[in-house]
Amino acid sequence: MSIFAKVNPSKKNVKRLARKATLQVAQDDSKIIIRPPKGWTLINFRDLWLYRELVYFMTLRNLQVRYKQSVLGILWAVLRPFLTMVVFSIFFGGFAKIPTDNSIPYPIFTYAAILPFDLFSKAITDTSNSLVANSHMITKVYFPRIILPLSSVLGTLLDFFIGFLVLIGMMFFYHITPSLNAVWAIPVYLLLAMVSALGMGLWLSALNVLYRDINYIAPFINQLWMYITPTAYSSTLVSDKWQILYSLNPMKAVVDGFRWCLLGGPPPTSTAWISVAVAVVLLVSGLFYFSRMERTFADMV
Repeated sequence: MSIFAKVNPSKKNVKRLARKATLQVAQDDSKIIIRPPKGWTLINFRDLWLYRELVYFMTLRNLQVRYKQSVLGILWAVLRPFLTMVVFSIFFGGFAKIPTDNSIPYPIFTYAAILPFDLFSKAITDTSNSLVANSHMITKVYFPRIILPLSSVLGTLLDFFIGFLVLIGMMFFYHITPSLNAVWAIPVYLLLAMVSALGMGLWLSALNVLYRDINYIAPFINQLWMYITPTAYSSTLVSDKWQILYSLNPMKAVVDGFRWCLLGGPPPTSTAWISVAVAVVLLVSGLFYFSRMERTFADMV
């Protein structure tokens, strides 16, 4: 599918707008023909940089739409993980008596895990529907389509930081002092969660254009992923012989990392690198698949 855009007919402006592998200058120098690249290619990061302001505005718009006409508004960023923590504390901490690492109080033990996982879960939900929800833009104007899932992931950061303030308050309440490792570890593990969410989101958003069943599958994926992530229990309860297989879940390393640097849980082991490798594979494969399917978005959405 070709999209035509009128531009200044000067050769200088035409060449300036031309992009490698994505734009082809017409012979009459009066228009630019935008065609998708052929074969398996990576995302055009040059185009993404040129449209960086659109990433900001799309992220801001997602935040405004999320809580528009909501009675509690931004408070949902706190209530969602907090209420989950209350339920876990009653059933898993109270009734099931699940032990925690180093006798950490169960409410803050589970909240420190729910907070990054909530970011991951919300990002997957938003990215999976990002292309279909913005179909009016995809069919009318050209811009790097990856901006849509990327802005959805970035939009979850505000919720995380608001919820993180509650975590700090709980640490004061329970007299827990984080280690100095939190200064560098929190950004690293937060980046790992976002990389995992973006990688998974790229797959789901591209597939959702072809198969709308993804809208029904995404919540199930989130629910299943929460139970295989040590949010309500410690990862040390899993047998040593299963730790390598368990580390294939990148959020396992994120949760363990948050508990380690903030609450004094067990330090990360070498299996954390398995989680990092899986997250990178998810992202790279998602970028390739998204780029491969991008040429069909305008026709299929």
